[in-house]
Amino acid sequence: MSSSPIPRTTALDALHRSLGATMTDFAGWDMPLRYGSERDEHLAVRTKAGLFDLSHMGEITVTGPEAAALLDYALVGNIGSVAVGRARYTMICRADGGILDDLIVYRLAETEYLVVANAGNAQVVLDALVERSDSFDAVVRDDRDAYALIAVQGPESPGILKSLTDADLDGLKYYAGLPGTVAGVPALIARTGYTGEDGFELFVAPGDAEKVWQALTDAGTPAGLVPCGLSCRDTLRLEAGMPLYGHELTTSLTPFDAGLGRVVKFEKAGDFVGRAALREAAERASYEPPRVLVGLVAEGRRVPRAGYAVVANGRVIGEVTSGAPSPTLGKPIAMAYVDSTHAAPGTAGVGVDIRGSHEPYEIVALPFYKRQK
Repeated sequence: MSSSPIPRTTALDALHRSLGATMTDFAGWDMPLRYGSERDEHLAVRTKAGLFDLSHMGEITVTGPEAAALLDYALVGNIGSVAVGRARYTMICRADGGILDDLIVYRLAETEYLVVANAGNAQVVLDALVERSDSFDAVVRDDRDAYALIAVQGPESPGILKSLTDADLDGLKYYAGLPGTVAGVPALIARTGYTGEDGFELFVAPGDAEKVWQALTDAGTPAGLVPCGLSCRDTLRLEAGMPLYGHELTTSLTPFDAGLGRVVKFEKAGDFVGRAALREAAERASYEPPRVLVGLVAEGRRVPRAGYAVVANGRVIGEVTSGAPSPTLGKPIAMAYVDSTHAAPGTAGVGVDIRGSHEPYEIVALPFYKRQK
């Protein structure tokens, strides 16, 4: 009998257990699912602040004179145009246009980039970047063990972090990052997140992770900060209409199928992996719209799950990709790909097949929730 591989643990594993976290295997990592009430953790991020361990994410450093050229070839975005200190959301695709992963790329210096991949795809992205680097004067380095990643998210997060850093947070724009110190230790401080709220992601050495976590806890507790697990991170990103790889994004979809064709930059110089297939996908989408990613809000209480059929007039018109109870709306919500003829907000007669019962749902525009600036 073959035994399952033992999940990897983050530098904060002992701390999570001391806080009574419910742990779960996520993409080969033992991660905190929740510490107490998922709903309370979710609402803390929406109204105050939450603290997350995201050290399962995959960091890959790309350096060298042709680092920008390599990333422009390997990814669909125009990475060479990213200014030092800024970040960009992008994707890496197969030659047939299928999405391998969605990424955030930070330009740390003129010839140095940090690529952050989803935990479950980190090895796939690393292998693809190494393979695609052959003809470029650039080095691709696996830095997954070099970083712990801690996120502080929510409206109180700027005030909490300000008390612990020498960085100019007021001047730090969304999707930007800068080096600084947090609680006296070196960190890359990025104004990014996956919750729909203002917040920061802090890349630190694993040996410094507990010190940073504890300092944020001490500074944030009076402001209502609580530790948060992956469960509420999922409901937060769902309310914010943010795609999750393996649900809204897969290798069977191109960025145009996912409604994210804007990340593909055909205007950049030179070829890139998937260009021809993605050009065809873009043209096809212009005259034969693919299924559209929409929001669904329940009229009842039953929760839709990924894979459930979306129906109208007794016919299947789509499929749920993510679903959960929404603590902010107080109702079950879902994202789903549906036929374009049924994608308009307010389209009548749409339901979700939940174990043979067609439960009524309202089609709404994404996101479900948008924070007040």
